[in-house]
Amino acid sequence: MTALHWDGTGEKVFETGVDHGVLYIPDEDGEYVNGVAWNGLVTVTQSPTGAESNKTYADNIVYGNLISVEEFEATLEAYTCPAEFYEFDGMTTVATGVRVGQQLRRPFGLSWRTLIGNDVLGTTYGYKIHLGYGLTASPSEKAHSTVNDSPEMTNFSWDLTSVPTSFLDYPDLKPTSVLEIDSTTVDPTALAALELILYGTTGVDPRLPTVDEVANLFAGTATATNITVVAAVDAVAIGGTTTNVLFTIRHWTGSAWVVDGADLTEAAAEALVLVTGTVYEVTLSAAANFYIPAAQTQLFYVVPT
Repeated sequence: MTALHWDGTGEKVFETGVDHGVLYIPDEDGEYVNGVAWNGLVTVTQSPTGAESNKTYADNIVYGNLISVEEFEATLEAYTCPAEFYEFDGMTTVATGVRVGQQLRRPFGLSWRTLIGNDVLGTTYGYKIHLGYGLTASPSEKAHSTVNDSPEMTNFSWDLTSVPTSFLDYPDLKPTSVLEIDSTTVDPTALAALELILYGTTGVDPRLPTVDEVANLFAGTATATNITVVAAVDAVAIGGTTTNVLFTIRHWTGSAWVVDGADLTEAAAEALVLVTGTVYEVTLSAAANFYIPAAQTQLFYVVPT
């Protein structure tokens, strides 16, 4: 058995900072399909409640100890917020620049990143990505002070609560409000795939994946797709593992991109008759439990000859 030792080189690990905030807006189906960068993020303070001890006594001893349900609560502070956040802060826009307060507060998704450092690499050692689901912002105090000889920027604050989201592929796991992904321990290929989903890339909008998608991605049950897209005489030729990939094809009119077909399967995409000499743009999207490698997330351009 190896003896214990403390504070070895590279083992003094700490966490600091917060950045890469993203607000995710749910669609009518409750999927977080639209990500918006949150600038000016100052702090995200998690203050969970519950998980309290409830002892039961019998035979003059502690017979059992039941733990109450833990609930997610947090406080978000920032110097500003995206314009898209106003609707989640109980405000409705009735005209450009005019908002009405005390309206319905919708749930939203959120991601943010904290840095992991150590005594060798400093804060370049790694980071954690935090994913929040089903969040609701409560009304909070907003103090505006006069400008004086020591001016300060106004720091806005929101109290967050959550309705946990359930796992479908992992029935043994309880519903959760937050996930954490540690870059220093997870598979780097899966991490790169997750970041492309969270932050988007050219032609691919950022979104917040479901808790099952995230778990499957790092559990190794998510499968990479390997795609090739080339021009045929008057069509697009697609190769690789395409069963679980959808294709969006647009063509350039000279002044704008026009969608020829959204969410097409391989067969439907290849069946499109393309106009010779026209520039076509092909975007890939993967089905649940599949992901597209980083090298294949760029736009494919096809010019039939």
